[in-house]
Amino acid sequence: MATTGYNRSYGARVLRQKVLGRRKKPAKKRARPRIYDESVAKALINIWAILDMSCGKRLVAVLEETIVKLEDFSEIALDNDTREKLLKISAPPIDRLLLKERRKVQLKGRFDTKPGSLLKHQIPIRAFADWDEDRPGFVEIDLVGHEGGNPNGDFCQPLDVTDVCSGWTETKAVKNKAQVWVFEALGAIIAALPFPILGIDLRQRR
Repeated sequence: MATTGYNRSYGARVLRQKVLGRRKKPAKKRARPRIYDESVAKALINIWAILDMSCGKRLVAVLEETIVKLEDFSEIALDNDTREKLLKISAPPIDRLLLKERRKVQLKGRFDTKPGSLLKHQIPIRAFADWDEDRPGFVEIDLVGHEGGNPNGDFCQPLDVTDVCSGWTETKAVKNKAQVWVFEALGAIIAALPFPILGIDLRQRR
């Protein structure tokens, strides 16, 4: 003890381990029993999809009521064990069970429509008219993509026209970004506006 600085208890333990070869066996981790099995996960995924893929905290708040309604309309069929587990489940295990499904539907990056930078917002590109934001008739136009992360094929593109002064907004859906459909929708919007178009803000997109 004087040489090593160990106290008596620790010194005795070191001697037992080194001299006698006695080592304390590491404690075995107890495997936690799995409460929510495949049937619970399958039913939960179905309900989650019906409720527009809500997060666990929102889902758990309406789960009991939703189960009752879906069973009344024969949308789901649950055995007693699965039903009881779903009624007792909390938000964290819901999110764990839905983790793989969320990753399947997660969007990968951005496509087509990109947010404008602050500089472009401050110094927009104007054409064919002197800009006056204090008069109705000077509008900004933009197309909004709804391709869901997959840019292949044709998708509905809402054409949005907003008057800067009044905030008046008109929206028209087009088949795609082809010029013929955009011009047709723009003409219909101009005809529906309660004031004449005096200028259009044309934003360049890369």
